[in-house]
Amino acid sequence: MHKIYMTLFFVVIALFTKTTVNAQALQDTTPVSVNVDLEQIFNAKNPKEYTIAGIKVTGTQSFDQNLIVSISALAVGDKVMIPGADAFSKAITNLWKQNLISNVEIFFTKLVGRDLYVEINITERPRLSSFKFKGVKKGEGDDLNGKVGLVKGRVVTENMKMVAIDNIKKFYVEKGFRNIDVTVQQEKDATQTNAVFLTFTISKGDKVRVSEIFFGGNDNVPDPKLKKQMKGTKEMSRLTLYPAKDQNVYSDKNNTLSFNKYLKESGYLSPSKTKEVLDPYFRFKLLSSAKFNEKKYQEDKEKILDYYNSLGYRDAVIVADTQYTDKKGNMDVAIKLSEGHQYYFGNIAWRGNTKYTDSLLSFFLGIHKGDIYNIATLNKKLGKQPSQEGGDISSLYMDDGYLFFRIEAVETAVYQDTIDHEIRIVEGPQATIGKVEITGNDKTKDYVIRRELRTIPGEKFSREQLIRTQRELSQLGFFNPEKINPNIVPNTDNGTVDINWGLEEKSSDQLELSAGFGGGIGLTGTLGITFNNFSINNIFKKSSWSPLPTGDGQKLSLRVQSNGKAFRSYNFSFTEPWLGGKKRNSFTVSYYDTKYSNAYDPTTGLYSSTAADTSYIKTTGFSISLGKQLKWPDDYFSLIYSLNLQQYQLKNYNIFPGLTNGNSTNISIKVTLARSSAGPNPIFPTSGSNMNLSLQLTPPYSLFHDKSFYDDATSRYKFVEFHKERFNAEWFVPIGTAHGADHNKQFVLKAAAKYGFLGRYSTKTQISPFERFQLGDAGLSNNFALLGYDIIAHRGYPVYDNSNPKINPDLSSASQFFTIFNKYTLEMRYPFSTAASSTIYGLTFFEAANGWYTIQDYNPFKLRRSVGVGARFFLPMFGLLGFDYGIGLDRVTPGSTLKSAAKFTFMLGQEPE
Repeated sequence: MHKIYMTLFFVVIALFTKTTVNAQALQDTTPVSVNVDLEQIFNAKNPKEYTIAGIKVTGTQSFDQNLIVSISALAVGDKVMIPGADAFSKAITNLWKQNLISNVEIFFTKLVGRDLYVEINITERPRLSSFKFKGVKKGEGDDLNGKVGLVKGRVVTENMKMVAIDNIKKFYVEKGFRNIDVTVQQEKDATQTNAVFLTFTISKGDKVRVSEIFFGGNDNVPDPKLKKQMKGTKEMSRLTLYPAKDQNVYSDKNNTLSFNKYLKESGYLSPSKTKEVLDPYFRFKLLSSAKFNEKKYQEDKEKILDYYNSLGYRDAVIVADTQYTDKKGNMDVAIKLSEGHQYYFGNIAWRGNTKYTDSLLSFFLGIHKGDIYNIATLNKKLGKQPSQEGGDISSLYMDDGYLFFRIEAVETAVYQDTIDHEIRIVEGPQATIGKVEITGNDKTKDYVIRRELRTIPGEKFSREQLIRTQRELSQLGFFNPEKINPNIVPNTDNGTVDINWGLEEKSSDQLELSAGFGGGIGLTGTLGITFNNFSINNIFKKSSWSPLPTGDGQKLSLRVQSNGKAFRSYNFSFTEPWLGGKKRNSFTVSYYDTKYSNAYDPTTGLYSSTAADTSYIKTTGFSISLGKQLKWPDDYFSLIYSLNLQQYQLKNYNIFPGLTNGNSTNISIKVTLARSSAGPNPIFPTSGSNMNLSLQLTPPYSLFHDKSFYDDATSRYKFVEFHKERFNAEWFVPIGTAHGADHNKQFVLKAAAKYGFLGRYSTKTQISPFERFQLGDAGLSNNFALLGYDIIAHRGYPVYDNSNPKINPDLSSASQFFTIFNKYTLEMRYPFSTAASSTIYGLTFFEAANGWYTIQDYNPFKLRRSVGVGARFFLPMFGLLGFDYGIGLDRVTPGSTLKSAAKFTFMLGQEPE
């Protein structure tokens, strides 16, 4: 306002100057009395009313004159009193508020009777043509372009420049720089009218790092415990200090550090802690980076208090804190605490509960008299903090329909170090599900979604069933798991609740495509496509092909693979997850035909069709399976029956001793009991488990033949005979959230155990050479998969065929395969992205596995161990890609290095066994 009034003062002077000039200029053509009246307007003793007869705007370059007049709020026909009118001062104020002009003057140019003519003269502010940064790298400059908030073409104001400087400083403060100097230079742009360009000169200085963190007043909690809570404020490398002449001052040989003395004198450190802080032999060297971030520092102080509260010190406060920058530009941080008393839970009483007894609620609460007081634990047990895990009081009620349930813990008494509570409950009525609507399913049909819903209109509301439905919809793979949002609308008037399931479709089909041409081998390549939301019912409806009939939730997979003359494979499968449409009974049919040829002709040194037709193994298979969801022990269980038929045809292909030509037939029945509760994201589960126990049986042909029948190799392999048992289990446990990360991005521990056994019915026969277990490498399918082998991955090791871990298994290929195997895995996973378009996570692993040939040799403690790191990338179009770098610990021999025991593995399609 000061600037406005000063401007108005100069405007008034300009008015007198202007009118005088006008009078002199017009003295030959205008009556003198008129000019005298114009000059004497402000000299009148009594105000007179005038009418604004005309408004002229001068000085504009880019603004419309009518816009300036409109902003000024002056209008032709307005009545003004002069002297005493404030319409003109308001006009100046209105124009200044817009920040569009740098100067404004109002002149009276003509007076005819009581008609007054006015001129508004403005000087426009320049506009921004461009800007640049000096003193920083190009990459940083590119990042700053989107941070400073400058837009080309906008009017340049002092406030705009100050905001840009503040944004630049904020950008570098977040990177650990605190001594930033920014200057801005404004220059005219000769290429444009009334335009300027800005140059920001930036001096970042050095990064400010936290040298040490000191605590005072923490008599009951040691410093390391408190420093551990400060996830965003870490100390840098420790210095080894040497005593100086003044025992209160220590130096690192070159720079005197007097901060410790300052801390003592300021009361941040108690005398009992001085020895601990100043003792030069207490220090140790630790390489670390520790930039200081003010925002994270404030968060860390809150975490310290939260930690104290978790230990029962609910009165703990930070009395003071300070930062001190040393000569090197680094920072020491001191925090002075007042811990207060440690409190404990006392008596806990329940009020308002009619559904459940006090004893049952106390059992679910899990807090007893004498436990250390922790308000966070109390709120979690009461269900104040939303969680999908359940196990709290709120979940107990809401799983039984009490949607309108409310609970509150009230402190009733505080005596000495004990706090009594009364937990007050308002149960409310049980809610019934009203309308259930679905939105966002542009491709998937409503009935496919509704059959997965466990929130059925007319049934009692259940929080557990709501969470279960989220998991089931996510498991379909048709929707973005992060966008499955049940919008719950309670209707307190009639005791119902409406649920609107908001969904977002995602691409679920997968394409596999590769091609090449090799000299002698010929054309090689793979073409595979999987439709995960197929509609076979609409396959003959032309209108449904856009580009394919979709929406019925069926799965169709087609795959063709060729390696020239040496290998070719055709695969087909179809799955209907709800056979009949009323129950979760899955039906799957599949067919494959694979041929692996010894196509190399040693006489010519080339691959040829003639050689491929004279030596090969061909496998043709067909299977049909039916799965049924069980109700007991719970509905996570399912039972799957499958009938499998494989025929192996050999021609001049010596794969087993005594079997070079002929056919082998494998007919088997497989029964699998499975339980799956892992989720909610099927690609990156964060909780739950997957387990399955399977039994695969062939007919007992040996019961119908004597031992001599199996002496002939052709008879021995004509019909494959075995029984095979498998057990797989994996658990997913959320560990916590990384500092500064989204709460959805938490560490997850995966623990897995796998077992396999292949046996025979009678001693008349040998154990089947088919259906065995191959261990080692990445678990990718190979030519041994043609024989029904289970390919078991073991990262850090090549394929091995010896059960003794002390024997280095560095083989190019194995000569025989196991009938028994064990495998154990621990993985720590962390997601970098859980978006529907790409799921990416990293992992570290420990793995131990081995195989054996006979039950007599079996020793579950003789395992080959490995450790390593890896990453997984899931792209909807291509499926799962994986990379692992593993070190086989039992491959390390005397004189060898870890590098020689390391192995890089790659996986594609799905997680290997």
